[in-house]
Amino acid sequence: MSLSIALTKGRLEKKTVAMLDQVGYGTQNLKDKGRALVFEDTIKPVRYFLVKSNDVITYVNHGVADIGVVGKDTLLERESGNYELLDLKIGKCKFCVASLPEKKVFNKVGHVKIGTKYPNVARKYFLDQGIDVEVIKIDGSVELAPILGLADGIVDIVETGTTLKENGLVILDEVCDISARVIVNKASFKLKREEVLQFVQDLESVVKSDADTNQ
Repeated sequence: MSLSIALTKGRLEKKTVAMLDQVGYGTQNLKDKGRALVFEDTIKPVRYFLVKSNDVITYVNHGVADIGVVGKDTLLERESGNYELLDLKIGKCKFCVASLPEKKVFNKVGHVKIGTKYPNVARKYFLDQGIDVEVIKIDGSVELAPILGLADGIVDIVETGTTLKENGLVILDEVCDISARVIVNKASFKLKREEVLQFVQDLESVVKSDADTNQ
């Protein structure tokens, strides 16, 4: 029985393919892809397709993909009715609260305005802190929001912090760690349990091997 796997385009895709290579999957078609979006594994009964991170959840939700590889940031922002079976330990970064040094985000009288691409994550974080928040959805460079006075601060993904520093922003708090996760459609887990678990175990062996190497 074959598996359909949705991969997040870009850096996660390349890192996931590198992991699959380590455990004997035939990923050559993914490396020589041109403009194609659907690829057959050349060794195992697996079909891959490349989509944006939000769409990974959509395809897995609807059972078009049995398995998806997607960042925890996307899973936190969107409700996913799927099983999360494995942390791949790749694509590591953090959700952070940041602003200009002079902004009193946590001590402001009245509600605080927060600019973000992740309104659900931001809202939950501030409500958990007991802070009244107005979340402003921004699709572009969120760093501009406090600089131009649109917001008191931002909630965004931070990998190195370089972009924040270059724009004069500082990290005020770390919300949570983020990395790529393997998610599985619930029906697929029942119908293709053996195949799904084998795929997860294959990737888990790479995660453990990399952890041992880095110790």
